[in-house]
Amino acid sequence: MPGENLTRIEAQERRAIIDPSALRQAQDDASPGAGISYEVQLDLMKGADVFGSRTLVRFGATPGADTFIDLIAGTVHSITLNGADVPVSAFADSRIALTGLQTENELIVDADCLYTNTGEGLHRFVDPVDGEVYLYSQFEVPDSRRVFAVFEQPDLKATFQFTVTAPEPWKVISNSPTPEPKRHGDGSATWTFEATPRISSYITALIAGPYEATFSELTSSSGRVIPLGVYARKSLWQHLDADYIFDKTREGFAYYEEKFDYPYPFAKYDQLFVPEFNAGAMENAGAVTFTETYVFRSKVTDAVKERRVVTILHELAHMWFGDLVTMTWWNDLWLNESFAEWASTIATAEATEWTEAWTTFNAMEKTWAYRQDQLPSTHPVVATINDLEDVQVNFDGITYAKGGSVLKQLAAWVGIEQFFAGVASYFKKNEWGNTELADLLTELETTSGRDLGTWSKKWLETAGVNTLSPVLAEDAQGVITRFAITQTAPADYPTIRPHRLGVGFYNVQGGALERVHNVEIDVDGDLTEVPQLKGLKRPDLVLLNDGDLAYAKIRLDERSLQTAIAHLGDIADPLARSLVWGAAWDQTRDAEASPSDYIDLVLRNIGRETESTTVRTTLAQLQLAANAYVSPEKRDATRAKVADGLWALAQAAEAGSDSQLQFVTAFASAAATPAHWETVRAVREGDVTLEGLDVDTDLSWQLLVSLAAGGVADADAIDAALAADNTAKGGEFAAQARASIPTAEAKRAAWASLIDNDDLPNTIVRSTALGFQHPATVAQLGDFVQPYFDMLLPIWEARSYQIAQYLIVGLYPAPLANVALRDATRAWLAANRDAAPALRRLVDENLAGVERALAVQDRDAQ
Repeated sequence: MPGENLTRIEAQERRAIIDPSALRQAQDDASPGAGISYEVQLDLMKGADVFGSRTLVRFGATPGADTFIDLIAGTVHSITLNGADVPVSAFADSRIALTGLQTENELIVDADCLYTNTGEGLHRFVDPVDGEVYLYSQFEVPDSRRVFAVFEQPDLKATFQFTVTAPEPWKVISNSPTPEPKRHGDGSATWTFEATPRISSYITALIAGPYEATFSELTSSSGRVIPLGVYARKSLWQHLDADYIFDKTREGFAYYEEKFDYPYPFAKYDQLFVPEFNAGAMENAGAVTFTETYVFRSKVTDAVKERRVVTILHELAHMWFGDLVTMTWWNDLWLNESFAEWASTIATAEATEWTEAWTTFNAMEKTWAYRQDQLPSTHPVVATINDLEDVQVNFDGITYAKGGSVLKQLAAWVGIEQFFAGVASYFKKNEWGNTELADLLTELETTSGRDLGTWSKKWLETAGVNTLSPVLAEDAQGVITRFAITQTAPADYPTIRPHRLGVGFYNVQGGALERVHNVEIDVDGDLTEVPQLKGLKRPDLVLLNDGDLAYAKIRLDERSLQTAIAHLGDIADPLARSLVWGAAWDQTRDAEASPSDYIDLVLRNIGRETESTTVRTTLAQLQLAANAYVSPEKRDATRAKVADGLWALAQAAEAGSDSQLQFVTAFASAAATPAHWETVRAVREGDVTLEGLDVDTDLSWQLLVSLAAGGVADADAIDAALAADNTAKGGEFAAQARASIPTAEAKRAAWASLIDNDDLPNTIVRSTALGFQHPATVAQLGDFVQPYFDMLLPIWEARSYQIAQYLIVGLYPAPLANVALRDATRAWLAANRDAAPALRRLVDENLAGVERALAVQDRDAQ
């Protein structure tokens, strides 16, 4: 098959050829050393573009069969199969054809592979501060083949032994403990690592460069001493709080080893903060890589600090769920990501100081899940993954956040102790192997005594989100005579599901909106009567899903909505507040409530919100409402009102508080008038000060981006700022600022830098696209509608998946949010029905955002 794709059918066919009997026996024996083995030699001394890659693979096969091994390389020098030379022409379209296999096989592939600057494969970064070179690998989903020849599918687990030649002063880190290098006297050295246990290729790792490091250790429940390491590059090292990271890691180890009843399965645990990383982190076995966003060189919000802890524990959970036991194929990707989302949240809440992690989960993850589940591209948690292109676009709010939400509900339904017991049994039975959904459900059924077949069909095998609404009747004295809950489903996904949820009653009393009654019930069907609430006094606010056990959108009745608008900040429970915030937002984006009312709700109440992630999420929704959801004739006035309100909130916020920082940065992003930009300038230059607010490096850049978007700061000002902060982060901010300048010339330059050239690194692509879309520069975006659609097919064909996605999403002129953009997008989809499904999905999701905006605009105009 041409190109770089791999289908599920091809993977299954290959799996049947590569010594199926030996592999089955290896999995049955749970033997980490059985099955396929790789010996990979990498030469990192060949210059800035290529590195040497020599792979020796030993594997069994069906005698006489033909198959292929995966490789993406610049040049293949030689191929040897069972002692015989294979023509290098056997390498084509990211594959090497293997014919006439024997019962036992030995394949040697000698190649030169290419470094990338896209965050895929082996990424190469040159630090602008000191010129030092740093490398790191990122292999999920299909990119270990960019570094060595490999059977690139998760169910062909193997042992991997790496030998790496690199500059002598470097540190070299992989999955196994780092050995003492052999020094050659010519400036190079060679590190020969021990073989790994049997793992999937996508969690192998190589990180190399002059990283700084510090080390510690812990004692596992098995009694083994586990070495710990934390790494970052030299120019950031002073900002890394490694002791705190070690502390959270220890808390996570203790929690998981107890709850999973299974000791940590690998020999050591390194955590490496690497430059230009595309994701938050990656669960390489024993060598987790993290984005440098988590190295705080300037003040960050509590939301970001908490997110770092959740991410640390998310990746640690993967050492068991994903690395020790791995999905058979990518349709069960959720088995990895949903579980890690759920596990990291409960561990954060129960084992660290971030005790309100479930509030954060509601505000961030569930908001993401509800949004994703209402797109035309929604899919079951257990998704249909036909090929690698399918899975690339499936790292989404369903796979992570909806799956995590559903697992939370499942744990509540079967009982948390029974849930953990089932998980522990799952690890023991499937260690070092591959599984499917049924393997986990079988263990949970055994420990809980519940039949999960129907639950699985309704929750994991169907798509869409239900909506729950209260039905109340009361007598003249305000006593409830009937209480029921209706459940609806979208027409395209009509599944009605069972829910376990709480119903909370809240009254205004003593200056607070306090819970006065709560009941936990099971809801199923289109209508569920709740007789236990009859006879109670009707409260000021009725909150369905109080406690956030269920995965469903909830509705506020009219009285409750009005109470929320007036008193949301008076609710003491942060999770209850988050649920009300979410309900108000859902009603707004579903065009059931006015976005203007939502804006009033936020401006009136957000100043009293204490949870950082709730503030962060709500402020982003506020700006979307102002920029795209209010009717066009009101937009300019609304944007000015929002910016005025945010500046007032910033001035009133507690000195030095998290909210003060969030309100200032939100105000800068929302600035819409010359007076606003003058205030931004004055804050940046120190002419206006807020007690406790330090205009540090990153905040100064954020203010400068605002000034650029307002036409106040020009390219010279941006160049001067970059000269003062010539770092990787400074380069990203500078790219964003340049692309934010509201002139046709600046927008064309940004466009050309991304479309006409393909040499920019991933982070600069992402930052430039962010500036290009700045809502303050919407007037310039109309000229790029047709060029956008003209570039889609060429970009999809020519760029790596990650860069193509950044461009297809990041350059879509979404801030226009008008009928012309909607129609142009529909026309492209109609004319390109044969385009790659993954590409069509991205465009379809772009269209859905515009269609929703237009519907809400119509509601606002009413």
